[in-house]
Amino acid sequence: MGNKKLVFSGVQPTGNLHLGNYLGALKNFVSLQKEMECIYCVVDLHAITTFQKPSELLENVLETTASFLATGINPNKSIIFNQSSVSGHAELAWILNCVSRIGWLNRMTQFKDKAGSDKEKASVGLYIYPNLMAADILLYKATHVPVGADQKQHLELSRDIAQKFNNDFNCQDFFPLPEPMIPRKISRIMSLRDGTKKMSKSEESSYSRINLKDTADEISKKIKKAKSDSDPIPDNIKSLEKKPEALNLLTIYSELTQNNLEKVISELSGKEYSVLKTKLSDVLISEITPIGKEIKKLLDNKSHLKNILRKGSEKANIIAEENLKNIREKVGLI
Repeated sequence: MGNKKLVFSGVQPTGNLHLGNYLGALKNFVSLQKEMECIYCVVDLHAITTFQKPSELLENVLETTASFLATGINPNKSIIFNQSSVSGHAELAWILNCVSRIGWLNRMTQFKDKAGSDKEKASVGLYIYPNLMAADILLYKATHVPVGADQKQHLELSRDIAQKFNNDFNCQDFFPLPEPMIPRKISRIMSLRDGTKKMSKSEESSYSRINLKDTADEISKKIKKAKSDSDPIPDNIKSLEKKPEALNLLTIYSELTQNNLEKVISELSGKEYSVLKTKLSDVLISEITPIGKEIKKLLDNKSHLKNILRKGSEKANIIAEENLKNIREKVGLI
């Protein structure tokens, strides 16, 4: 696998991947593998920056792998593996810990969000995980990284670390500076209960999200109960901006039908939200339930999933070890 154009992306195995993950990441991963060489990683080392029950973590790694496959990521075209199975991630992360600067990490806004009000009780791993993210990318000399807008800051850090390594060890262009791939057309998918919050698997109410494993009945119930608005659908986006839950439902419908949001609003303006909800349920059931069925089918054969991860880690390790050999030489390690 060359280093001309190479995509790397990782997904945390925290269970219950949902519609936001599908529209914001997985669907894009499938498209990218048709155009570029891709490495897709289940980042289990990132997951343990906050405590995980070991049995649940193992199940979530397999479920995330099943979700990759069920949405169309092809292990014959892309490398699929779990992060902890390639020790080079941890080794390079330590080297990059010694290149990265504390001031850079202090500027990372996600640590403040995730650590909450008592950051003294957060794990050291949570604080330095952006350096591990940099190691994930640079270990393979990835040139492109699909990210959401909320991860752009971490990718900028990866670029800073790559540049500093190249300068410190007098090896210009050794690490490429990875380019962010932020899909222009993908909007943020928000909670079905609160349109000001991103759809999240950590939100307590399951009615806040459409999970990839939801049945047709569950999808229908969740969309019926989703917050919208008592007024008819307006004819412009500006009016909808004051009604975030209503705008979110229209945005999801627009993304799934691959129609421009303005066109969707124009077609549905003046109608009640019940009309939109019926249409949205039908589209969701058509697109999501086959994925859910495939995930459940794949989870019935865990040895198959483990085999895919094993083969993927073997392929990833070949690239990682070759690059690490050169990295050790640059740094002066034997």
